Amino acid sequence: MQSESTALLLARIEQLNRIGIALSAERHMPRLLETILLGAKTLTRADGGSIYIVSEDHRQVRLEIMRTDSLDFAMGGTTGREVPGNAIPLYLGDGRPNHQLVVTHAVLRKKTIVIPDIYQADEFDFSGARKFDCKTGYRSRSFLTIPMRNHENDIVGVLQLINAQDDETGEIVAFSDADRHLAESLASQAAVALTNRRLIEEQQNLFDSFVKLIASAIDEKSPHTGAHCERVPVLTRMLAEAAHRHREGPLKDFSLTEQERYELEVASWLHDCGKITTPEHIMDKAAKLETIVDRIHWIRTRFDLVARDARIRMQERIIEDLKGGNAGNTGAHEQRHAKEMEQLEADYAFLEQCNRGGEFMRPEDQDRVRRIGERYRWRDAGGRARSVLTEDEIFNLCVPRGTLNPDERMIVNNHVSATINLLQSLPFPKGLQKVPEYAGSHHEWPNGGGYPNNLSGEQLSIPARILAIADIFEALTNCSRPYKEGMTLSRALGILRHKRDANEIDPDLFDLFVKEKIYLEYARKYLDASQIDEPA
Repeated sequence: MQSESTALLLARIEQLNRIGIALSAERHMPRLLETILLGAKTLTRADGGSIYIVSEDHRQVRLEIMRTDSLDFAMGGTTGREVPGNAIPLYLGDGRPNHQLVVTHAVLRKKTIVIPDIYQADEFDFSGARKFDCKTGYRSRSFLTIPMRNHENDIVGVLQLINAQDDETGEIVAFSDADRHLAESLASQAAVALTNRRLIEEQQNLFDSFVKLIASAIDEKSPHTGAHCERVPVLTRMLAEAAHRHREGPLKDFSLTEQERYELEVASWLHDCGKITTPEHIMDKAAKLETIVDRIHWIRTRFDLVARDARIRMQERIIEDLKGGNAGNTGAHEQRHAKEMEQLEADYAFLEQCNRGGEFMRPEDQDRVRRIGERYRWRDAGGRARSVLTEDEIFNLCVPRGTLNPDERMIVNNHVSATINLLQSLPFPKGLQKVPEYAGSHHEWPNGGGYPNNLSGEQLSIPARILAIADIFEALTNCSRPYKEGMTLSRALGILRHKRDANEIDPDLFDLFVKEKIYLEYARKYLDASQIDEPA
């Protein structure tokens, strides 16, 4: 008989070890709570049970999971059914400890409480259990309430087991000393597992918040990029999920684990982190002549000086004619001057228009800028004749696309190299080691013509290609760019289609982007109604 009892105890200890191993491997909090409760019920042959979690401020406990086998009743854990009810205060309104309930008493006293029959116990308020019994026809009897104490002697939760059952008869009995010791051992392991899980989640939340803080800082650095760093992850996620679901063609074998999804998510948030090194006056360059200030105002001043000199010349000619008795020429001089002023203002207005930048500047417009620089002269304080346009101003005004000249464009493009260098300097753990690759490849093209490393299609992973399309589409439709309005869907898709045909983006991913109408789903949530020119 003793040998049989010893064998049974050893079997239960072995079972406890298996549960402990399972706890250390579980990463999902609801499943972890479920594993703890089901393991404890199995060890002690309890019909029911629940777990309460202590709040971080140690002021209250909340019921997180419940099970009662004989009623086929389950809430919390992985059931999808949230446990109702409010948190239970550990301290009463007047500040006194709440010793009325067995659960709160176990937390406050940090001790296990064994009750053979709650209907014969008057130390605690069991009105809640009795109401449950009355409502369901259940008969709550034996209770085992164990505070879950972690390695720092903090109580992180309470394990409560209800109605131990006899091994042979199945009758409800009191919890034995062996039940108590085994359950306390499990509760201790569970407390450490919960603490570790909470620490991991806190570290994860801190990391995620820091990643998003960097992205927000980049977006805040320039009002002209809008919420680019915030929206690229949205598009990346949408296209990645569509590719994961797709089971035809070249993308049929592509799939993402939860960790790989997270890895791509982090990369999408950090894809422009290198812009932290880009000078603000270049990121914010809303006009071609803008440095710290917009130099178009300097040109306005020079044009005013040219106009002043022209007016003085006209007046000098009129005076000369009056002295020579040729008063009849005054009208001709004024008419000629008016035409000069009209041309002068037209040329300045043209320069103002050029200064704003755009998608494309015609070669003939660039020639006109140069001719204006040759045509007009003004005199400085030393009497030296100077062009109204410096060579640097002509160079900037003739930028064919956008507002950045080639040197500035190189500085901006260098943000990708900076992104790679910054991210490669971080000791990313296993599961995040491809973040620098994904984030650093969003300007690479499958045809090898991208930057900064001119990677070929064979060198570009599918996640990197997904991020590239998300980055381009968001930039095209963004309404905050200084040199253009946010494009309509049809125009943005037209440009992406051209890039697909030129092998500058992945053709299969673009086709999926269009087929699944990802652009439209995104537009309805993030774009202005005037940009949505495709019917639902």
